[in-house]
Amino acid sequence: MLKRQAIIMLTATVLSATAFAQSWPTKPIRLVVPFPAGGGTDIIARDVANKVSENTKWAFVIDNKPGSGGNIGIDNVAKSPADGYSLVLGQTSNLAINPSLYTKLPYDPAKDLTPISMVASSPLVIVVAPESPLKSMNDVVAAAKAKPGEVTFATSGNGTVAHLATELFQNQAGVKLMHVPYKGAAQGINDVMGGRVQMYVSSVPTLIGHIRNGKLRPLAVTSAKRTDDLPQTPTVEESGYRNFEAITWFGVLGPAGLPKDVSARLNDEINKALTSADLRKRLNDQGAEVAGSTAEQFANYIREETAKWGRVVKESGAKID
Repeated sequence: MLKRQAIIMLTATVLSATAFAQSWPTKPIRLVVPFPAGGGTDIIARDVANKVSENTKWAFVIDNKPGSGGNIGIDNVAKSPADGYSLVLGQTSNLAINPSLYTKLPYDPAKDLTPISMVASSPLVIVVAPESPLKSMNDVVAAAKAKPGEVTFATSGNGTVAHLATELFQNQAGVKLMHVPYKGAAQGINDVMGGRVQMYVSSVPTLIGHIRNGKLRPLAVTSAKRTDDLPQTPTVEESGYRNFEAITWFGVLGPAGLPKDVSARLNDEINKALTSADLRKRLNDQGAEVAGSTAEQFANYIREETAKWGRVVKESGAKID
């Protein structure tokens, strides 16, 4: 009798979950962007959500929740009901770097989130003012060796991918640069243009507009190969630093315990959207490359990146309370 009741209960649960997945969604899906509106992450989120909505007629609401290096937005979704109506577009810093960087993180990416799919990736680009005497990464190294700790580079904050990628470069090149962290990109970019800081490091989507209008000049990209958006810009590896790669990647996640059928539907529709020529072009125009995946591939990639950046954080000594 007990065995029969257990089977009945299990069958009912499965049928209920299946019925839920088939009827879902019945209301707008909230996609949290853990950074301000108008930035690279926000643009990618809106482009992907719009294409999925166009294909499925699902309604999406973009909810910008910036702060604490993206932790506030990620934590908000991690603590939301696992019903498929709260998702987040996470990226390298808040999923793979912050667990090692912050002494007290309010969420555990490995336990509190359900990876659904990667959507895009982008190299970082190192830029200077057009009139800067620095013409290559070799010039940066020579200047840093001549004046250790005096060559400055700016980023949008301590512990960001840009900051730690430059720490990784310093380790490989055997030089010491001075980090100038800003709260966001705008002021740092202006200070590089004005000559108050020598270099700025950020994702291609953040800087591509300034590069195209001639206000900033790129020295190198941090991907393993050149990017189509900046075909004349060499990689850091081409400058003599073998196996150097540091990219920003973006992916959609939900809270832990997200129903598998819902996760699978989201993965299918996101990857379908990523095959469309117009979305690929929109992302490419922003300096990002399409990077779809299965949920399992995305989860494995997050684990690999967490281990990689954990080592860089440890070697750099960076910490945020």
